[in-house]
Amino acid sequence: MNPTPIQSAPLDGNARQALALAGVFQAAAVVDQLARTGQCDERAWSTLVRATLDTDPPSFEAIYGGHHNNLRLGIDTLQAVMSRQPTEPAVMRYGFSMVLLMQKLRKDSAMMQTLGERLQRVQSQAAHFGDTHENVVASLGELYQETLSTFRYRIVVQGEPSLLQSSMMPERIRTALLGGVRFALLWHQQGGRRWRLVFQRSAIKRALRELDSH
Repeated sequence: MNPTPIQSAPLDGNARQALALAGVFQAAAVVDQLARTGQCDERAWSTLVRATLDTDPPSFEAIYGGHHNNLRLGIDTLQAVMSRQPTEPAVMRYGFSMVLLMQKLRKDSAMMQTLGERLQRVQSQAAHFGDTHENVVASLGELYQETLSTFRYRIVVQGEPSLLQSSMMPERIRTALLGGVRFALLWHQQGGRRWRLVFQRSAIKRALRELDSH
């Protein structure tokens, strides 16, 4: 249960797009952290897992736990990317790759249905063990491997070889990628489009700044 209070101020379309995109880059940052250090921001990680499991949230805000600070890592990462500040190249690649993977998924209705059905089964696991339990993460990682990683276009994760091969690390990384694609779908549902990443940088940066003024 997340003790963080629900954000009371209503979000406009730009803010929703920016937050959903921040979720994508939160996943990218978590993947990079795991691959290079074996550790990651736990709040960022649990937010990704819960967003993936919550396939029928009561509100947009509920997807990320009710407060934008649950996406703080993603917000800070996205602000750096949009401002052309020095950013780990792998993080940028993972983020934009998840958007591309989402677009391929949207065109595959059978895979979309499979993901929905299997996520319902994982939800039952999560209800029994807890959202971030090893069994749940293993199931989510397997789901990514058997669906999204079967596309010809794949996301190649780079990092410390010994860490990438350590126990549960492949599953954790795949789970984070699945969470990123989930946020990419949310971004598209809120009107996000790839061309806007190029031509509407200022709008995205402004929306992210304004979130902290609520």
